[in-house]
Amino acid sequence: MTGALAIETEGLSKSYGSMHAVRNLNLAVKPNRITAFLGLNGAGKSTTIKMLLGIVKPTEGSGRVLGKRIDYPVESVELRRDVAFVTEDKNLYGYMTVEQIIRFTRGFFPGWRQDVAEELLRKYELPARRKVRHLSKGMRTKLALLLAVSRRPTLLILDEPSEGLDPRGIEQLLECLVAQCAEGATVFFSSHQIAEIERISDEVCIINRGSLVLDASLDVLRLNWRQVDLVFASLPDRGDFQLAGVERIRTRGQQMSLFASGNVDAIVERARDFHATAIDVSPVGLREIFLQSVEES
Repeated sequence: MTGALAIETEGLSKSYGSMHAVRNLNLAVKPNRITAFLGLNGAGKSTTIKMLLGIVKPTEGSGRVLGKRIDYPVESVELRRDVAFVTEDKNLYGYMTVEQIIRFTRGFFPGWRQDVAEELLRKYELPARRKVRHLSKGMRTKLALLLAVSRRPTLLILDEPSEGLDPRGIEQLLECLVAQCAEGATVFFSSHQIAEIERISDEVCIINRGSLVLDASLDVLRLNWRQVDLVFASLPDRGDFQLAGVERIRTRGQQMSLFASGNVDAIVERARDFHATAIDVSPVGLREIFLQSVEES
């Protein structure tokens, strides 16, 4: 996969009657990176993931995962040999014990890392002889993660993986994802937990109402996005500040607040041209960028 994209879609769409779950989605997920897939509830994240895995058939468009076409049944089956998926609802065989389901899963994967499975079994304190249906939600999440990473996947896809985990479990999850990437895997995960994403992600994709509204590296977002707060003796017209990079303008009294994805120097220069009495430029976090992206779209 060196030099190729781990996930690539072109015009990927899914409709259920008149309801458009995903619209003309163009994803380009780089290999050996941790990419976060953000969106509000119902934005189309889970539907997108299911299309990538061949679980749901696209209405329109195409996609490739690890170079395999998702809309070709044979290739879709082949790609899943190298892709591990941890679902939001953690579907596992409830009648099996923890050790039974590990042994059962191991038989399907020649590259299974038993040393990894045993290490995570101890680290996650999973009761080997307890039936899966008697595990807590957090324990089922840890078991699903153990089964996924012990396969030694090329691509790890997770849908809300921290659901049901306590703070310690979340820390263990993040450590595991970073370790997988360090060993050469690509990680693509959806989450509502902005703080987690900011800690470990390399790239961020934001989807809203089925459409991609932002795709950027976290470093670029940190470097370029700013809030610019201005005060004027006489407030200029909003149209005078509709510059490249300005994503939002809000005014109150003699104050103007701009949310910008770049071009801050030009914005500040324009403020000086209009004799701003105060200029304050401050960085913004991923939470603010996310809320701005879904609000504007």
